[in-house]
Amino acid sequence: MIRKRSLVLAATVAATVAAATVAAIGSANAATGGTPLPAHVFAPYFEAWTGDSPATLSQQSGAKYLTMAFLQAATKGSCTAYWNGDTGSPISSATFGADFDKIRAAGGDVIPSFGGYTADNTGTEIADSCTTVASIAAVFENVVTTYNVTRIDLDIEDNSLTNSAGIDRRNKAIKQVEDWAAANGRTVQFSYTLPTTTQGLASSGLAVLRNAATNNARIDLVNIMTFDYYDGASHQMATDTQTAATGLHDQLKQLYPAKTEAELWGMIGVTEMIGIDDYGAAETFTTADAPTVEAWAAAKGLGQLSFWALQRDNGGCPGTAGSDSCSGVSQSTWQFSHAFAPFTSGSGQSTPPSSPSSSPSTSSSPSTPPGTCSAAAWNAGTAYAGGAVVSYNGHTWKAKWWTQGETPGSADVWTDQGTCGAGTTTPPTGNCPAAWSAGTAYSGGATVSYNGHKWTAKWWTQGDVPGNNSQNVWTDNGTC
Repeated sequence: MIRKRSLVLAATVAATVAAATVAAIGSANAATGGTPLPAHVFAPYFEAWTGDSPATLSQQSGAKYLTMAFLQAATKGSCTAYWNGDTGSPISSATFGADFDKIRAAGGDVIPSFGGYTADNTGTEIADSCTTVASIAAVFENVVTTYNVTRIDLDIEDNSLTNSAGIDRRNKAIKQVEDWAAANGRTVQFSYTLPTTTQGLASSGLAVLRNAATNNARIDLVNIMTFDYYDGASHQMATDTQTAATGLHDQLKQLYPAKTEAELWGMIGVTEMIGIDDYGAAETFTTADAPTVEAWAAAKGLGQLSFWALQRDNGGCPGTAGSDSCSGVSQSTWQFSHAFAPFTSGSGQSTPPSSPSSSPSTSSSPSTPPGTCSAAAWNAGTAYAGGAVVSYNGHTWKAKWWTQGETPGSADVWTDQGTCGAGTTTPPTGNCPAAWSAGTAYSGGATVSYNGHKWTAKWWTQGDVPGNNSQNVWTDNGTC
């Protein structure tokens, strides 16, 4: 799949307030943490290299939330990211900080996006460029604290889809940032933006997600680019969006079998290329397609709706394919933005959604009998904020920080508050380790007990029953 990106970098965006004032705002933001995004959000991409003001175009278009494209290294091999790889546009409150504050003051927010076609093609995507996981994680954390954001987008296409080392580094860095955020009381979500076929992700995109699972990296949203198919077929773009997202849903169900239907759909985002895409007129997303997709996405409960790009939302170049400044179809200015705007709904999420390391269970029994303990029974599929109280094995437990899937008594996250009842889930006795749980993710080498036997995981696994799965994940160590 090809998606054009300008190779010409814009001049540094001038700050609209004094640098000292903006720095003070950024410092205050870093101390407080950002507000989570709505559960269902419309966030079109904003071409950050153009010199346009994000706040101005957000106000004019009615698109309150923007995905900012793109952050990347200036040169291959660097571990420093800049907006569009322009060293004059560093990650700094003086670059876009004032705009972002105005967007938030108007009730919106931003999602910084790393990568994009140009970076992925030239080796300047941060995880392709930088070979140190800790340094990549530090870049992500710097974006979070500098701009007080709660979601980072990773646009991975072209060469970045085949760079296995970069894929692994990126996902390891995501895990590090998620651990850092949990320890510091922050909400940080990660989305992957990936190319798609009309039936779901290609194998290269699936490999990115599988590697994330291997590294216990929680991916909160998978955003598919429903354009630039380049398959020579006839396309009805709204229909293709639905079949592509449905295919992704089925793929995610295989990756995360414990998730509910609502959680799976909520993990999906779609990004259109409004008007005529890079392939040409055969792939045209029309003004009539927009309300159809918005209504369908809202009915399914998708997590995000987006398009490339806000500066294209005008009818200034009818018949032109793949322009960065107009859609190529006859339309009124901001017509696509107005059609998609109603999609934004739902309050912000107070805790990160479930993850490969902690997927919710669709059928979970209480750990203690009703009425035995006053606190609700712990559930492997529930995300708990710091301070949450649960009952498990006849004890009351209090979470020290955000957690999901970590069994009380087997992880340092829980503090034992004392007995509260007999309980029904009893830890194994004798030489048996903790009982296997379908809702828990296990790393290679983890040991569990099941059916009176001790089992050791060969690699990362979740939901694979010891002794009864086609992947032969578990080694039987004998009775215990």
